[in-house]
Amino acid sequence: MSARAGGVCVGADVGGTWIRIAVWTGADRVPTVVVPANRDLRELVSVLRDVWRRRRWTRRRVAALVVASRGLWTPGERQALAHRLRGLARRVHVVSDAQAALLGALGRQPGMLILSGTGSIVVGWDARGRWARAGGLGPFVGDEGSGFWLGREWLRATMRDGRLRATLRAVHAPDPVRTIAALAPTVLARARRGDRRARRIVAESQRLLAAGARDVVRSLKLRPPVNASWAGSVLENPWFRTGLIRAVARAGLRAHWHRPAERPVVAAARLAAEMASA
Repeated sequence: MSARAGGVCVGADVGGTWIRIAVWTGADRVPTVVVPANRDLRELVSVLRDVWRRRRWTRRRVAALVVASRGLWTPGERQALAHRLRGLARRVHVVSDAQAALLGALGRQPGMLILSGTGSIVVGWDARGRWARAGGLGPFVGDEGSGFWLGREWLRATMRDGRLRATLRAVHAPDPVRTIAALAPTVLARARRGDRRARRIVAESQRLLAAGARDVVRSLKLRPPVNASWAGSVLENPWFRTGLIRAVARAGLRAHWHRPAERPVVAAARLAAEMASA
Protein backbone atom coordinates (compact mmCIF):
# COMPACT_ATOMS: atom_id res chain seq x y z
CA MET A 1 0.00 0.00 0.00
CA SER A 2 1.31 3.48 -0.77
CA ALA A 3 0.92 6.34 1.65
CA ARG A 4 -0.63 8.41 -1.13
CA ALA A 5 -3.35 5.86 -1.88
CA GLY A 6 -4.86 5.54 1.58
CA GLY A 7 -3.23 8.19 3.72
CA VAL A 8 0.09 8.44 5.49
CA CYS A 9 1.24 5.30 7.33
CA VAL A 10 3.74 6.03 10.09
CA GLY A 11 5.99 3.92 12.29
CA ALA A 12 7.75 5.29 15.37
CA ASP A 13 10.53 3.56 17.31
CA VAL A 14 10.91 5.08 20.79
CA GLY A 15 14.34 4.79 22.39
CA GLY A 16 15.82 6.36 25.49
CA THR A 17 16.53 9.88 24.27
CA TRP A 18 15.32 9.73 20.66
CA ILE A 19 12.41 8.71 18.44
CA ARG A 20 12.90 7.33 14.95
CA ILE A 21 9.97 7.99 12.63
CA ALA A 22 9.40 6.30 9.26
CA VAL A 23 6.72 6.84 6.63
CA TRP A 24 5.77 3.76 4.64
CA THR A 25 5.72 4.34 0.90
CA GLY A 26 5.84 0.77 -0.32
CA ALA A 27 9.47 1.24 -1.38
CA ASP A 28 12.39 -0.90 -0.26
CA ARG A 29 14.11 2.12 1.29
CA VAL A 30 11.89 3.92 3.77
CA PRO A 31 12.97 7.46 4.70
CA THR A 32 13.37 8.00 8.43
CA VAL A 33 13.94 10.98 10.69
CA VAL A 34 15.27 11.08 14.24
CA VAL A 35 13.95 13.57 16.78
CA PRO A 36 15.21 14.08 20.35
CA ALA A 37 12.90 12.98 23.14
CA ASN A 38 12.64 12.83 26.90
CA ARG A 39 13.07 9.43 28.57
CA ASP A 40 9.65 10.02 30.15
CA LEU A 41 7.05 8.25 27.97
CA ARG A 42 4.44 10.68 29.27
CA GLU A 43 6.06 13.31 27.04
CA LEU A 44 5.77 11.15 23.92
CA VAL A 45 2.41 12.54 22.81
CA SER A 46 3.61 16.15 22.85
CA VAL A 47 6.82 15.27 20.97
CA LEU A 48 4.86 13.49 18.24
CA ARG A 49 2.34 16.33 18.05
CA ASP A 50 5.21 18.71 17.29
CA VAL A 51 6.31 16.42 14.44
CA TRP A 52 2.74 16.27 13.13
CA ARG A 53 2.50 20.09 13.15
CA ARG A 54 5.79 20.50 11.28
CA ARG A 55 4.69 18.02 8.63
CA ARG A 56 1.12 19.35 8.52
CA TRP A 57 -0.31 15.95 9.30
CA THR A 58 -3.78 15.56 10.78
CA ARG A 59 -5.70 12.60 12.11
CA ARG A 60 -7.66 12.45 8.86
CA ARG A 61 -4.49 12.31 6.80
CA VAL A 62 -2.62 9.69 8.86
CA ALA A 63 -4.31 6.37 8.16
CA ALA A 64 -2.35 4.36 10.74
CA LEU A 65 0.34 4.85 13.36
CA VAL A 66 2.33 2.04 14.95
CA VAL A 67 4.52 2.96 17.91
CA ALA A 68 7.23 0.54 19.04
CA SER A 69 8.33 1.64 22.48
CA ARG A 70 10.77 0.64 25.17
CA GLY A 71 9.39 0.20 28.67
CA LEU A 72 6.11 -1.43 27.58
CA TRP A 73 5.02 -5.04 27.58
CA THR A 74 1.66 -5.56 29.26
CA PRO A 75 -1.55 -5.10 27.25
CA GLY A 76 -2.74 -2.46 29.72
CA GLU A 77 0.39 -0.33 29.21
CA ARG A 78 0.14 -0.56 25.43
CA GLN A 79 -3.58 0.21 25.38
CA ALA A 80 -3.10 3.22 27.66
CA LEU A 81 -0.45 4.71 25.38
CA ALA A 82 -2.52 3.99 22.26
CA HIS A 83 -5.45 5.79 23.88
CA ARG A 84 -3.31 8.89 24.48
CA LEU A 85 -2.12 8.82 20.86
CA ARG A 86 -5.57 8.38 19.30
CA GLY A 87 -5.73 12.01 18.13
CA LEU A 88 -2.77 11.50 15.77
CA ALA A 89 -4.13 8.84 13.41
CA ARG A 90 -7.30 7.04 12.40
CA ARG A 91 -5.84 3.77 13.68
CA VAL A 92 -3.19 3.49 16.41
CA HIS A 93 -1.37 0.39 17.59
CA VAL A 94 1.40 0.09 20.21
CA VAL A 95 3.92 -2.75 20.47
CA SER A 96 7.09 -3.26 22.48
CA ASP A 97 10.36 -2.27 20.83
CA ALA A 98 11.53 -5.88 21.10
CA GLN A 99 8.49 -7.12 19.17
CA ALA A 100 9.19 -4.61 16.40
CA ALA A 101 12.84 -5.65 16.36
CA LEU A 102 11.85 -9.31 15.93
CA LEU A 103 9.41 -8.47 13.13
CA GLY A 104 12.10 -6.41 11.45
CA ALA A 105 14.70 -9.13 11.84
CA LEU A 106 12.69 -12.20 10.79
CA GLY A 107 9.49 -10.89 9.22
CA ARG A 108 6.60 -13.28 9.79
CA GLN A 109 8.78 -16.31 10.43
CA PRO A 110 8.47 -17.87 13.88
CA GLY A 111 11.64 -17.57 15.90
CA MET A 112 13.39 -15.61 18.61
CA LEU A 113 15.47 -12.46 18.95
CA ILE A 114 18.09 -11.57 21.55
CA LEU A 115 18.30 -7.85 22.25
CA SER A 116 21.17 -6.38 24.22
CA GLY A 117 21.68 -2.65 24.28
CA THR A 118 21.42 -0.44 27.34
CA GLY A 119 18.89 -3.04 28.54
CA SER A 120 18.25 -6.59 27.43
CA ILE A 121 15.39 -8.93 26.59
CA VAL A 122 14.78 -12.13 24.63
CA VAL A 123 11.51 -12.26 22.70
CA GLY A 124 10.02 -14.91 20.46
CA TRP A 125 6.86 -15.89 18.69
CA ASP A 126 5.48 -19.05 17.12
CA ALA A 127 3.54 -19.88 13.96
CA ARG A 128 0.25 -19.25 15.82
CA GLY A 129 1.28 -15.70 16.71
CA ARG A 130 1.88 -16.39 20.41
CA TRP A 131 4.58 -14.26 22.03
CA ALA A 132 6.97 -15.10 24.85
CA ARG A 133 9.73 -13.16 26.56
CA ALA A 134 12.57 -13.56 29.03
CA GLY A 135 14.13 -10.63 30.85
CA GLY A 136 13.39 -7.03 29.97
CA LEU A 137 12.60 -6.10 33.57
CA GLY A 138 14.85 -3.06 33.72
CA PRO A 139 18.21 -2.32 35.35
CA PHE A 140 17.12 -2.69 38.97
CA VAL A 141 15.84 -6.27 38.81
CA GLY A 142 16.84 -7.53 35.37
CA ASP A 143 18.57 -6.61 32.09
CA GLU A 144 21.05 -9.45 32.49
CA GLY A 145 23.73 -9.41 29.81
CA SER A 146 22.96 -5.84 28.75
CA GLY A 147 25.30 -2.90 28.34
CA PHE A 148 24.23 -1.67 31.77
CA TRP A 149 24.87 -5.11 33.27
CA LEU A 150 28.36 -5.24 31.73
CA GLY A 151 29.21 -1.76 33.00
CA ARG A 152 27.86 -2.44 36.48
CA GLU A 153 29.77 -5.71 36.84
CA TRP A 154 32.94 -3.98 35.66
CA LEU A 155 32.51 -1.24 38.28
CA ARG A 156 31.98 -3.87 40.97
CA ALA A 157 35.10 -5.74 39.90
CA THR A 158 37.34 -2.67 39.71
CA MET A 159 36.22 -1.21 43.04
CA ARG A 160 38.56 -3.74 44.61
CA ASP A 161 41.43 -1.83 42.93
CA GLY A 162 40.55 1.30 44.86
CA ARG A 163 38.51 2.87 42.05
CA LEU A 164 35.66 3.81 44.36
CA ARG A 165 35.66 7.44 43.21
CA ALA A 166 35.04 6.47 39.56
CA THR A 167 32.22 4.17 40.63
CA LEU A 168 30.57 6.90 42.71
CA ARG A 169 30.80 9.36 39.81
CA ALA A 170 28.96 6.91 37.57
CA VAL A 171 26.33 6.07 40.18
CA HIS A 172 25.58 9.75 40.90
CA ALA A 173 25.62 10.93 37.28
CA PRO A 174 22.45 12.70 36.01
CA ASP A 175 21.56 9.54 34.04
CA PRO A 176 23.38 6.72 35.86
CA VAL A 177 21.92 3.90 33.77
CA ARG A 178 23.12 5.47 30.54
CA THR A 179 26.49 6.40 32.07
CA ILE A 180 27.14 2.89 33.36
CA ALA A 181 25.96 1.29 30.10
CA ALA A 182 28.44 3.49 28.22
CA LEU A 183 31.23 1.47 29.88
CA ALA A 184 30.24 -1.66 27.92
CA PRO A 185 32.47 -1.01 24.87
CA THR A 186 35.47 -0.64 27.20
CA VAL A 187 34.64 -3.93 28.91
CA LEU A 188 34.32 -5.70 25.55
CA ALA A 189 37.59 -4.23 24.28
CA ARG A 190 39.44 -5.30 27.44
CA ALA A 191 37.95 -8.79 27.22
CA ARG A 192 39.01 -9.18 23.62
CA ARG A 193 42.56 -8.13 24.55
CA GLY A 194 42.63 -10.86 27.20
CA ASP A 195 41.78 -9.09 30.47
CA ARG A 196 40.70 -11.97 32.72
CA ARG A 197 38.12 -10.04 34.75
CA ALA A 198 36.54 -8.58 31.64
CA ARG A 199 36.48 -11.99 29.97
CA ARG A 200 34.67 -13.52 32.96
CA ILE A 201 32.10 -10.74 32.92
CA VAL A 202 31.52 -11.05 29.17
CA ALA A 203 31.25 -14.85 29.31
CA GLU A 204 28.67 -14.63 32.09
CA SER A 205 26.65 -12.03 30.17
CA GLN A 206 26.57 -14.32 27.13
CA ARG A 207 25.54 -17.27 29.29
CA LEU A 208 22.65 -15.28 30.81
CA LEU A 209 21.39 -14.14 27.41
CA ALA A 210 21.61 -17.71 26.10
CA ALA A 211 19.64 -18.96 29.12
CA GLY A 212 16.90 -16.46 28.31
CA ALA A 213 16.85 -17.67 24.70
CA ARG A 214 16.50 -21.27 25.90
CA ASP A 215 13.57 -20.30 28.16
CA VAL A 216 11.73 -18.53 25.32
CA VAL A 217 12.24 -21.40 22.88
CA ARG A 218 11.00 -23.94 25.44
CA SER A 219 8.00 -21.81 26.36
CA LEU A 220 6.89 -21.59 22.72
CA LYS A 221 7.99 -25.16 21.88
CA LEU A 222 9.81 -23.88 18.78
CA ARG A 223 11.21 -26.68 16.68
CA PRO A 224 14.94 -26.77 15.90
CA PRO A 225 16.69 -25.30 14.11
CA VAL A 226 15.11 -22.15 15.55
CA ASN A 227 15.18 -18.98 13.48
CA ALA A 228 17.20 -16.50 15.51
CA SER A 229 18.44 -12.94 15.20
CA TRP A 230 19.81 -10.10 17.30
CA ALA A 231 19.43 -6.39 18.04
CA GLY A 232 20.96 -3.72 20.25
CA SER A 233 24.24 -1.86 20.50
CA VAL A 234 26.07 -4.58 22.45
CA LEU A 235 25.23 -7.20 19.83
CA GLU A 236 26.45 -4.93 17.05
CA ASN A 237 29.91 -5.97 18.26
CA PRO A 238 30.80 -8.98 16.04
CA TRP A 239 33.19 -10.49 18.60
CA PHE A 240 30.58 -10.43 21.36
CA ARG A 241 27.91 -11.73 18.97
CA THR A 242 30.10 -14.69 17.94
CA GLY A 243 30.56 -15.58 21.59
CA LEU A 244 26.83 -15.36 22.20
CA ILE A 245 26.08 -17.68 19.28
CA ARG A 246 28.46 -20.20 20.83
CA ALA A 247 26.82 -19.76 24.24
CA VAL A 248 23.39 -20.43 22.69
CA ALA A 249 24.74 -23.66 21.18
CA ARG A 250 26.20 -24.68 24.55
CA ALA A 251 22.78 -24.07 26.09
CA GLY A 252 21.46 -26.85 23.87
CA LEU A 253 19.71 -24.77 21.21
CA ARG A 254 20.13 -25.47 17.51
CA ALA A 255 19.56 -22.13 15.80
CA HIS A 256 19.61 -20.78 12.27
CA TRP A 257 20.95 -17.24 12.63
CA HIS A 258 19.68 -14.46 10.39
CA ARG A 259 21.14 -10.99 10.01
CA PRO A 260 18.30 -8.50 10.78
CA ALA A 261 16.41 -7.83 7.54
CA GLU A 262 15.22 -4.30 8.39
CA ARG A 263 15.23 -1.79 11.22
CA PRO A 264 12.48 -1.92 13.86
CA VAL A 265 11.10 1.47 12.77
CA VAL A 266 10.66 0.17 9.22
CA ALA A 267 8.88 -2.92 10.58
CA ALA A 268 6.57 -0.60 12.56
CA ALA A 269 5.82 1.46 9.43
CA ARG A 270 5.17 -1.71 7.43
CA LEU A 271 2.76 -2.91 10.13
CA ALA A 272 0.98 0.47 9.98
CA ALA A 273 0.51 0.01 6.23
CA GLU A 274 -0.91 -3.48 6.78
CA MET A 275 -3.36 -2.09 9.35
CA ALA A 276 -4.48 0.68 7.00
CA SER A 277 -5.15 -1.74 4.16
CA ALA A 278 -6.97 -4.34 6.28
